[in-house]
Amino acid sequence: MSDDVRDAGLVAMISSILGGNKRADVVVPPPLTDVPPTAPSNGFEAVAEPIAEVTAPHEAALNAAAVSAKPAEPSAKVVMTPDGKRRLPAEAIADLVLGELCKLEDFPSSGASVTVYGYRHWNAMITFAPFSTTFRNATRFRQAMPDLVFKLRRFVELEI
Repeated sequence: MSDDVRDAGLVAMISSILGGNKRADVVVPPPLTDVPPTAPSNGFEAVAEPIAEVTAPHEAALNAAAVSAKPAEPSAKVVMTPDGKRRLPAEAIADLVLGELCKLEDFPSSGASVTVYGYRHWNAMITFAPFSTTFRNATRFRQAMPDLVFKLRRFVELEI
């Protein structure tokens, strides 16, 4: 990491602690689409069956048994509310929010964490690890959160 990036991160952290964010420009978040959100894929569907090297007859039998064994599929039952919303746990909603934020320009590939809290009118909070993004980008992402949460509340309800 270059010294300029470190210095910019330290200056941003110090200015936020000392209340120096009054100079920050108002950043307008990009408009979000009105389509229902999709959960980011964990890549499970794209995993191919492993190809094992055979060195001994007893190892070949073990490898064949391991390849033929299929993992148990999770239940496909989706809990819906009477008004047509999907009922999901907080972790799943946090993944949805993070997946939607990843679509924004300059969103960090790592170091961002979303926490979902509340009940009927759930809300979300985003935190960033040090040096994962700039102060200006973090402000822009935080300003986009209320619009994103408002749109997701139309499709998803928090499961307790």
